[in-house]
Amino acid sequence: MNRQHDPVARYYASSTQAADAALSRAERANDLARVRERVAQLVRGHTVLELACGTGYWTEVIAAAADQVLATDILDAMLERAQRRHFPEGKVSFRRVDGLDLPADLGTFSCVFIGFWWSHLKRDEQDALLGHLRARLGHDVVLILLDDAYVEGSSTTVARTDAQGNTYEIVAAPDGERFELPKSYPADSALRKRLGGEVREIRIERLTYYWLLTCRLK
Repeated sequence: MNRQHDPVARYYASSTQAADAALSRAERANDLARVRERVAQLVRGHTVLELACGTGYWTEVIAAAADQVLATDILDAMLERAQRRHFPEGKVSFRRVDGLDLPADLGTFSCVFIGFWWSHLKRDEQDALLGHLRARLGHDVVLILLDDAYVEGSSTTVARTDAQGNTYEIVAAPDGERFELPKSYPADSALRKRLGGEVREIRIERLTYYWLLTCRLK
């Protein structure tokens, strides 16, 4: 499957500033500052694989503390935008990668960071991703998930739920095209159930606008 044509990829390809715009909202500033600090603490000293790096916002945060970072995305437009940011010399490399079809020659990593992509994956894709990470990277690798919490009046509302329990939102690109995207706002219990078979040492931290989950691959 060419995932560059799925709705999530198509939406972000047509609206490369969408993710950064959400992070720049004033009411989220305090939470964002706390999350940035926490992510930097968690990746310090690690060799990090970042999946779905987008515009490189979190790549900058990670690179300031990690030993090395490979930032990946399925979209060339995102990678080009990310590479315009300022990074410590020699710490960051970029590669076009489908996060659900990881190549065998990625390298060795002690940590995986996924920011704001997990919630755009359907349940079967989440399961496939966890299995793929274990197969490619091995056990004991730290996994960090960062994503949106649902806040009434601020978050995009869920438009529908399918027969498999996946929830969807409807968003509009700058040119007016509308997209129906998978989007989940999982409770702690749902996260533990979804990940528990593939990881251990799950820890979940919640702020008003974001949740952060850390664990290790089994």
